[in-house]
Amino acid sequence: MGDEAEESVAPHVRRLRQRALSDRLRESLLFLPLVLLVGAVLLEAAAQAIDRRVTIGWLSMFALAPDAAITLLSTVAGATITTAGVVFSLLVVSLQLASGQFSPRVLRTFWRDRFGQVLIGLLLATFAFCVLALSQLDTGAEHAPTLTMTLAIALALASILAIVGYLNRITRQQYVGRIMERIQLEADVLIRDLPYGSRLGQHCGEPISPPDPDAAGSPLLVRSHMDGWVQQISARAVLAAVPPGSIVRLETRVGAYVVREEPLARIWPAPDRTTGLEAARLIGEAVIVGPTRTMQQDIDFALRQLNDIGLRALSPAVNDPTTAIEVVMRVSSILRPLLLADLPAQAQRDEEGRVLLTPWDLDHAEYVRHAYGQIRIYAGPHPQVALALVRSLRMLCDAAAGVGATRDAAVRELERQLAAVLDDVRRAGLPDAELGPLIAAAGPVAGDGRAGGSGTGVS
Repeated sequence: MGDEAEESVAPHVRRLRQRALSDRLRESLLFLPLVLLVGAVLLEAAAQAIDRRVTIGWLSMFALAPDAAITLLSTVAGATITTAGVVFSLLVVSLQLASGQFSPRVLRTFWRDRFGQVLIGLLLATFAFCVLALSQLDTGAEHAPTLTMTLAIALALASILAIVGYLNRITRQQYVGRIMERIQLEADVLIRDLPYGSRLGQHCGEPISPPDPDAAGSPLLVRSHMDGWVQQISARAVLAAVPPGSIVRLETRVGAYVVREEPLARIWPAPDRTTGLEAARLIGEAVIVGPTRTMQQDIDFALRQLNDIGLRALSPAVNDPTTAIEVVMRVSSILRPLLLADLPAQAQRDEEGRVLLTPWDLDHAEYVRHAYGQIRIYAGPHPQVALALVRSLRMLCDAAAGVGATRDAAVRELERQLAAVLDDVRRAGLPDAELGPLIAAAGPVAGDGRAGGSGTGVS
């Protein structure tokens, strides 16, 4: 089975690794600037070669004396490298403000800003171009190379325009609403892929009722090979890694934290030693573990980031209920399409009789708990935030109930959260004048006695 399993798993693992690499490069403040820097070096070499062989007449307006060219290039080079340092300082300050005021987890939205990466790269490229042009100027020539000087001036003007645009952009990026919007849009992309898609993994079998794997005997235990957050899982690669007729159960999910040697999967019936070692290795490759949570497959991470912003806003040190209300609205904007979408089946069987069980994947009810379980507790003393929660939960109840019986568990959880909001508000000691609008907005759930406690769902 070894070579066949390797060939079946390899394309899916390669796709996961390419996506992981792309995600890391997109958040890198080094990759794109280096690309532009190398491009500037090549551009300068090409411009010098052309200037040696051809005189471009229509560029005569940029013909400068060598001394004037040296002054211009020196000034531009010094100014751009100094400005690059200022831009880095602005970026660091922005990261510090965002981390302290909102959440450390929202920093990734700043790292992924292409405009900032392009600006840094453009400044470095302009500096490198001017320095290389300086080193090749012939002070005894009649005039400096026209194409080279034209490109140097063009790069300097482009850098100035980019700096102005970046200053405008970075001031707007600090607005909490824009940060939450970017998080919501990332989640929307993944939700549109449900239940199967290019980002979440393709359909790997027909949905079935979960079998009892213990009837197949003792399982082979596959353990995690490292510590970290599960960033991606390829269900098709996991199935292809085990022999036909096997049952494999994943003991983790995307967005969970795994500890080295913690159970990662179980395989029934246990294969022989050689096949088992190969299957364990392939399953380990099909589960991408990294140092941080990402939005590659993790819809729940969007809820976590928004909740962090809301909890910080409701803290006594910040006391910003308006931001918390916007968090509730953004969370509801994610939850509504998520509740209307079908989730991947937690038990699937492929054409060769392999069964994949994913019991730890979040269902609709668990998403609801993760979305509102924490923030509603801290919203109790704030009637405006509680009212936004009640109205959002009522709206989601109506939306989920319209789908049919498949959303009954989600509707029950929404109603439980709705009743729990009212319990939290009562415990906060709000007067009847504040309770009245909340009870009226909650509707019939308010008096049915189904608060069911105030358990929290922590993502």
